[in-house]
Amino acid sequence: MSVLILFSGCKSKKPENVRSMVIFHAGSLSIPFRAVAAEYEKRHPGVKILMEPAGSLVCARKITEMKKPCDIIASADYFVINEFIVPEHSDWSIRFATNEIVIAFRKNAKYSSEIDSSNWMDILLRDDVTYARSDPDSDPCGYRSVLAFRLAEKYYGREGLADMLTSKDREFIRPKEADLVSLVESNAVDYMLQYKSVAIQHNLEYIKLPDHINLGNPGMNDIYKGVTTDVTGTSPGSRICVRGEYINYSIAVLSDSHEKDLAVDFVAFLISSEGRRIFKDSGQDPIVPFITEQPEKLPLRLLRFLNTDKQGEYRNEI
Repeated sequence: MSVLILFSGCKSKKPENVRSMVIFHAGSLSIPFRAVAAEYEKRHPGVKILMEPAGSLVCARKITEMKKPCDIIASADYFVINEFIVPEHSDWSIRFATNEIVIAFRKNAKYSSEIDSSNWMDILLRDDVTYARSDPDSDPCGYRSVLAFRLAEKYYGREGLADMLTSKDREFIRPKEADLVSLVESNAVDYMLQYKSVAIQHNLEYIKLPDHINLGNPGMNDIYKGVTTDVTGTSPGSRICVRGEYINYSIAVLSDSHEKDLAVDFVAFLISSEGRRIFKDSGQDPIVPFITEQPEKLPLRLLRFLNTDKQGEYRNEI
């Protein structure tokens, strides 16, 4: 009898009046998104935000191929959402943050006292040096690393440099850029191609690459667009050509979201002054005002942020 009473007393009840939403997001957004979500939940006690990090292309395929329910998708490249999500799965997207490619490493990495923005490629190509990068078919940081190699070949005038870099240390390719951090921190590799924000968030050393190479300067777009690479497409066996462009992160609310108003309000908080502060504290610069190709489709709560550079304090609109 006592056992029955114990089991009866331990039955859990589902919390009442709790609203939840699911976000699929790029791995490089994990730290700022956790901080934004924590602050949002603090301001909205009845809300629970569930997040699934993955490579941006994987996030998109969860929606398009696996049909997994999701309220928000946030990608490290607006190209992914524009190619896979809009307009079939969402009416709009906005570009809200930027980044740049760097060479990141731990303090005691081989030749860390020698490497700089002019000799990094020679250091990486040494036989006793290993480096990691993410999978171009899964993650924008992966195909951006390939694009950076091709830009470097042009910038330094060294024919064949990109092929040499992409063919080396392929056993250290991982699904997303966040997976590379553990390889560096555990001394499994010496260096990695990484986003500047991720290097900062994990207190790693990094070499800033020339603007002609790092994909972080919008003024260099004409140069960036001079290189391309192919990635897995929307159907089995297909390939899509990705052209170089300065890095800009994109976010969208899914058309079939069960909590669309809540999801839009979360995005409004993300691009508010408080959300932008969290991103800057995480080493990632926001795009102000954000960029969209579908202004006529934007919810009014987001459109007000587009019309001015001086965005007001967030107001709870739920």
